[in-house]
Amino acid sequence: MRNRAAIIGAGVSGLTCGVVFAEREWDVTIFADETGQETTSGAAAAVWFPYDAEPADKVIPWSLTTYERLRTLARDSQSGVSMIEIRQFTRAGEIPIPDWAKNLGACPIPVIPSENASPARTEGSRYETSSFDFPLTFTSGFALTVPLIDTTIYLDYLANRFRTAGGIIQSAHISKVEETPRDFDLIINCAGVGARELAHDSELEPHRGQVAIVPKLDLARAIVCDDAPLMYAIPRAHDCVFGGTNSISENREPSSADTTAIVSECSRVLGIDPPPVVGVKVGLRPFRKSGVRLEPEKLRDGRTIIHNYGHGGAGFTLSWACAEEVWAIASPTS
Repeated sequence: MRNRAAIIGAGVSGLTCGVVFAEREWDVTIFADETGQETTSGAAAAVWFPYDAEPADKVIPWSLTTYERLRTLARDSQSGVSMIEIRQFTRAGEIPIPDWAKNLGACPIPVIPSENASPARTEGSRYETSSFDFPLTFTSGFALTVPLIDTTIYLDYLANRFRTAGGIIQSAHISKVEETPRDFDLIINCAGVGARELAHDSELEPHRGQVAIVPKLDLARAIVCDDAPLMYAIPRAHDCVFGGTNSISENREPSSADTTAIVSECSRVLGIDPPPVVGVKVGLRPFRKSGVRLEPEKLRDGRTIIHNYGHGGAGFTLSWACAEEVWAIASPTS
């Protein structure tokens, strides 16, 4: 008899866990009141980067494991995953290049003071730089090739893989773990911010992120700056994501003031006229102050729940490694 697992949440964490378990011959049902583009995952710019998640000693190894899985998926033209050069900048001083980024080939981007500087190549680097590549508003940066996940394609890709393996996605709002049908041997909590209610976890706080979707731009690289004001421009197959915000708030309603500020700053950095906005999305990053929660817990009814939430702004970046760790916890009982 096949083991049965119920997954709560249909964002990238829930779908990835679903794929891992269903493709290993478990009977799996995902329960969620939001799916696909309705989820926080659907509002993500989704470029691989360990952002807004703790603790570093776990987040970095998980991120690197997921990097390799996503790099493999980039070979599948149907996945929505590709490799892109990301340029991470700062507005003050020298930006430190983390050791993990150096190990992935990150290279510093030199300052080119003239707006008319011709393209140059950093010694020993495959990255070309020019004044456009290094906006004058920034003081230093580094370049790194990472996976880019087009959420408009990838979330459907995961859902299709899950269903092909026999998985079921059922519309349901589960506010208490006990509401999960009793015929499931295992429960996996991938509820994101919803885990605050589901698991009574006061450590979770919603980090509100708003993005503006603009028409496709002739932008070969992703541009990111974490300094205030936070900005990023992420080119995708059919459009471009401008961001963003990161504030503690439960408000999922789009703010016109935020949209104006986002488009204005991204356009200023890129040196372009503000493009039309074709969509606005808001998601709540599930940041957990004490770090990602990935551990089993015995319920009063004797069943096991494995918690997998609190990934902050790194849900896609941690997804495959965390799903495999959930599997490692569950598989001794399979």
